[in-house]
Amino acid sequence: MDKDSRFAFLVIGLPFIGLIYCLGIIAFFLVSPIAQNHPLITGIIAATVPFSIAAFIWIKASAKAYSKKSKG
Repeated sequence: MDKDSRFAFLVIGLPFIGLIYCLGIIAFFLVSPIAQNHPLITGIIAATVPFSIAAFIWIKASAKAYSKKSKG
């Protein structure tokens, strides 16, 4: 994937993925009695998932950049 494709994905694709994720969480709250009975726990889990994915990507990119810097 070249830089232009990656940028296009970040600008166009990522917000749509976030929107779909939010709609999925809202739908889960509407249809699931477990989510309705435990909204705090469900909300914490819903917030932790994208944060964990972002942290993983950030750490992976940082490790790659650090490795590239120490070799060169």
